[in-house]
Amino acid sequence: MHIHFIGVGGTAMGSVAFACTMQGHTVTGSDGPLYPPMSTVLDTAGITRYEDYSAERLRALNPDLIVVGNAISRGNPELECVLTERLSMTSMAEFVGKYLISRNTSIVCTGTHGKTTTSSMAAWLLAHAGREPGFLIGGVPGNFDVGCRPVPEHLHDSHAGVFVSEGDEYDTAFFDKRSKFVHYRPTIAIVNNIEFDHADIFGSLEDIIRSFTHMIRVIPQNGVVLVNADDANAQIAAAHAPCPVESVGTHPDATWRLMDIDEDGINTHWTLLRNGVAYGRFQLPMPGEHNIRNASMAIAATAHAGLTAVEQQAALIDFRAPKRRLEEIAQWNACPVIDDFAHHPTAIAKTIQALNQRFPGARLHVVFEPRSNTTTRNFFQDELATCFAGAATVCIGPINRPERYREDERLDTHKLLRDLSNLGIDAHALDPSRASDRTWGADIVAILAERISAGDVIAVLSNGDVGGLRAMLSSQS
Repeated sequence: MHIHFIGVGGTAMGSVAFACTMQGHTVTGSDGPLYPPMSTVLDTAGITRYEDYSAERLRALNPDLIVVGNAISRGNPELECVLTERLSMTSMAEFVGKYLISRNTSIVCTGTHGKTTTSSMAAWLLAHAGREPGFLIGGVPGNFDVGCRPVPEHLHDSHAGVFVSEGDEYDTAFFDKRSKFVHYRPTIAIVNNIEFDHADIFGSLEDIIRSFTHMIRVIPQNGVVLVNADDANAQIAAAHAPCPVESVGTHPDATWRLMDIDEDGINTHWTLLRNGVAYGRFQLPMPGEHNIRNASMAIAATAHAGLTAVEQQAALIDFRAPKRRLEEIAQWNACPVIDDFAHHPTAIAKTIQALNQRFPGARLHVVFEPRSNTTTRNFFQDELATCFAGAATVCIGPINRPERYREDERLDTHKLLRDLSNLGIDAHALDPSRASDRTWGADIVAILAERISAGDVIAVLSNGDVGGLRAMLSSQS
């Protein structure tokens, strides 16, 4: 089958396109200008890609199926051609559900936080045990060379195969406003946590919870939903599940209870009880209680897929975190530079706690770029003023694309600066006018240079380029 991807440069789209070549399909794709690493991924896979959109070219290619990316909207020349010519089209999420997951056992890892890490863990536990899982992971997993791969042909389309997916609650496509994870039809669903996020598509926390209930409704009666025992919103979403519900957490009544947590630098140890009986003691080479919660979810999920505690213990010791999850990317003036994806107040707080565990006694200098559709607005104005506890210095970058909102809707970085300073944090905020300057990271470098000492830690928290800061700190290592 010839499959064409409109918007092939997206991380998930490109990874799925790569997986299609592994299944023997002919794959082409179009997007704007692409750069490494995604351009390299596509070229390595032998995917013919075009750095523009052309209706005439699409007609000439005449693909059997067209996958329309989430970022593609009406007015795109190729999309308009698809609609006018009534060509066969689908969304990426629907394609994954139909062609990659199919009848395999489907493990779907969801939640506001921890999806990438948890799905990476579940896939690795299965792979280490020789189960040959397929998977779709939104980030760059540390234990695999690709972010998506199909179940091997000898297992595909059978319940013997297992496919692990990072279940995103974001909407599917311009023509399908359901959350992506509904298309993955989980057999085993993980609900790590639920908080308000994605303000561009959800109007309230209740809307988000409702979307999770839609996913839970399609779990079969012989499936299971694994829900955070310590998260009230996750409990609400699973309240009327049509299948068994098991809880995972520190709560005394949790089905899978975390006990005897021992934090030792980069390593964390804990014991899991299953229905009150010791299941096993585990070691994870990552700091932070949130990461052992992620790991415990992956353990519970893969136990339902047939793994033993012994297999899981052996795999976790060798787990490598996905890129941009507490990843050390450089040493700058004798200070480790840590890159992390945290872009929500809860995730920021947990990341700082994990870094204080990993680097006990070190002064922590945090750079945060308000970039997501939620943190660029004032939804979390008060929460952002408290989530940086434990940092010595906090540098707030300019709001990304501030012109999208009225002034009274935007995050007030000057107020945030005052609130952080009142808490005794050495806080700095760049002028909002610097947002269009792609080199504003140089201003952060100057601030850090005056404050760091050897052995301090620099943490860069953003899902964007941070004004070129990462490259600046890496080049001066």
